[in-house]
Amino acid sequence: MAPLLRRVLITVSVLLLAPAPVILLLAVVQPPTTSVILQRTVQRLVQGRQPIMPRHIVVTRSALSANLRRAVLVSEDDRFYLHHGFDFVEIRHALDRKNAGGKLRGASTLTQQVAKNLFLWNGRSFIRKGLELYVTLWLELLLSKERILDLYLNLAEWGDGIFGAEAAARTHFGKSAASLTQNEAARLAAILPSPQRWSPTGSIATRRAALILARMQFAAPKP
Repeated sequence: MAPLLRRVLITVSVLLLAPAPVILLLAVVQPPTTSVILQRTVQRLVQGRQPIMPRHIVVTRSALSANLRRAVLVSEDDRFYLHHGFDFVEIRHALDRKNAGGKLRGASTLTQQVAKNLFLWNGRSFIRKGLELYVTLWLELLLSKERILDLYLNLAEWGDGIFGAEAAARTHFGKSAASLTQNEAARLAAILPSPQRWSPTGSIATRRAALILARMQFAAPKP
């Protein structure tokens, strides 16, 4: 094998395997920050806003309300325990709606959102989507479903300068994430698609929360 080809193959192999050790650490270590948090920090710095660093509070699984876990699954990925990172049922439904003349809506799973929040950036591009799909495969391969959900709840954006369920609960409801009622959890889950624009007490969240509450009465589908 030519030296150049060997170097190329080694480089490609290293790049392909690079996510593995980092993701293995995530099984036991909560990341102190994420790519999206860093992006928001830069934006706040450029805009001259205070505090520069967004509010981000990390808590353990036991400090996260079961109400919130269920509400988030209902809102964002109710087939979370049935797929392996990509929900082809929801993708097909999204394409059917688009073909019927509706707006193409995203069908990203919680795992895909964790991949984006941790390592990538907001926005739409084929490069970002390709990287997201690859990182998603590693997350599903190396982490349990419960750990992926823990990561999501501690990393998700819940408002201007608010990251993680604990910061969201304290900011919006003046209580810990462990104490959230079903209604409060549903309202927080309701704003996840657009946390920069929607308020948990606003009209959009109220409508969405009513639908989420109705579905929360049923357990999350599992194999």
